[in-house]
Amino acid sequence: MASRGGPRAAGTDGSDFQHRERVASHYQMSVTLKSEIKKLIYTHVVLWLLLLAQMVVGHLKLLPHDQVAMPYQWEYPYLLSILPSLLGLLSFPRNNISYLVLSMISTGLFSMAPLIYGAMEMFPMAQQLYRHGKAYRFIFGFSAVSVMYLVVV
Repeated sequence: MASRGGPRAAGTDGSDFQHRERVASHYQMSVTLKSEIKKLIYTHVVLWLLLLAQMVVGHLKLLPHDQVAMPYQWEYPYLLSILPSLLGLLSFPRNNISYLVLSMISTGLFSMAPLIYGAMEMFPMAQQLYRHGKAYRFIFGFSAVSVMYLVVV
C-alpha cells in the first residue's frame, strides 16, 4: 500500500493491511485436526508394536505359555492396520486428501473390523473372568481379555 519512504496510495492511511494478516479459520482447523490425527496415529503405532511384540514372543516361545499366550486369530489381520497409519502420515506433508481418505477407509477395514470381531469372540471369556475371576490366557502377566478390551477402548 505504501512504498518505503515514498508516497502512500491514494485513499489509504496504511492501516488496512490487518485483515490480510489473519489465518483463515479453515486453515486453523486443519492444523488442529492434523495434530489430533497424528496423536491417534502414534498411539496406534505403539499398540501395533505391542501386538507385534506379543506375537513374536508367543511364536518364538521366548517366555512361558502362562505369561504370553499364542495370538488370537483376529490379531493377524490387525497387523495390516499399520498400512492405513502410514498412509495417514504420508498425507500430511502435502495435504494429500486422497491418501487421507484411503487411510480413513482402510482404518475401518484393517483396524476396527478385527477389533470388533475380537471383542465378540472374547465376550464369553470376559463374562467368565467377570463372574468367576478366572483367566486362562495371559499377555505379559495380564489377562488377555482385559488387555484386549483396553485396546478396544
